[in-house]
Amino acid sequence: MAGLHISDIERAINWWRERSPSPDGVSACAEVRALAEVYALMVYYRENECDEATMPRRAREAWLAWYATTPDAPCIAICSTSQGDEVCKGCGRSFDEVQHWTVMTPGEKRATWRRITLEGTAWRFNKYAERARQASGLDHPPPEAFGGPRA
Repeated sequence: MAGLHISDIERAINWWRERSPSPDGVSACAEVRALAEVYALMVYYRENECDEATMPRRAREAWLAWYATTPDAPCIAICSTSQGDEVCKGCGRSFDEVQHWTVMTPGEKRATWRRITLEGTAWRFNKYAERARQASGLDHPPPEAFGGPRA
């Protein structure tokens, strides 16, 4: 089983805090309390990950409820592993990760998401983001700036 990163525990806590705000500014819903216990132990013991298999039942259920709201696969429908690449240029997953995605645990999937996001080298994170910025004009001057036709 994969380890759940502390940042995902924190995201789940914040999702539950938004979903079930404290009525008095002090108390927290049961899901936040369950996740906060895990989070506090991780901080106390200076651990970055907790084992998804041994996580207390209520905390795991709360984490899984948050997890269900996240995107499942990072695929952008441009799979270069089908062309022989060991790492997909589109999403950043390895050939094995692409092949075994459907049987991976939620923790394993989140670990993969975390890795490819931190690497940020897949087209999912750069080529298409650049094109979107250019299309919006945020970092691309309009054609008339170069004497081209007006839009």
